[in-house]
Amino acid sequence: MNFKRLEIPDVILCEPNVFGDERGYFAETFRQDKLNEFLGFTIDFCQDNESRSSKGVLRGLHYQLAPHAQTKLVRVIQGAVLDVAVDIRKGSPTFGKHISVELTAENKRQLLVPRGFAHGFVVLSDEAIFAYKVDNYYNPECDRGLAFNDPDIGVNWQLAIEQLNLSEKDTKQPLLIDADCFNFEINLYE
Repeated sequence: MNFKRLEIPDVILCEPNVFGDERGYFAETFRQDKLNEFLGFTIDFCQDNESRSSKGVLRGLHYQLAPHAQTKLVRVIQGAVLDVAVDIRKGSPTFGKHISVELTAENKRQLLVPRGFAHGFVVLSDEAIFAYKVDNYYNPECDRGLAFNDPDIGVNWQLAIEQLNLSEKDTKQPLLIDADCFNFEINLYE
């Protein structure tokens, strides 16, 4: 497995080694020891989640506040998505900036999104199965979100607005300027 820090260095692209032949392929999609070695510490993932969505479904931008903040390791099992992580740590040099990465069943890329970031994705293919690990359990009192179309964040979701399909909850999320955010000094992974 190969790891690469992106333009916001706390967000990490993970690329598994894929071994294929005429019968199919084999890939290790997660190696705790390799991730620990790259990071220099351990993330204790406690839950795996999976969703299926059709083209244009936009889920996000979501996060949880402390003490239930979550690190996510996300990937696509079927189809393709545009995956987005937004730095919401006040005082960070990259506050309000975002990373966009296309994750597909073919490229097998994964994104490690630390605490202190909002996360979302939009389905680019006819259908997608999206899977992710988290290091903290869901807590409704700490559940928060950001407006997907906040002009100060400026995400290009790659689809026309009329093609997007959002939950009612996601259409009513606040702008970053009005959102509950993290402080830059938070420990991203603990």
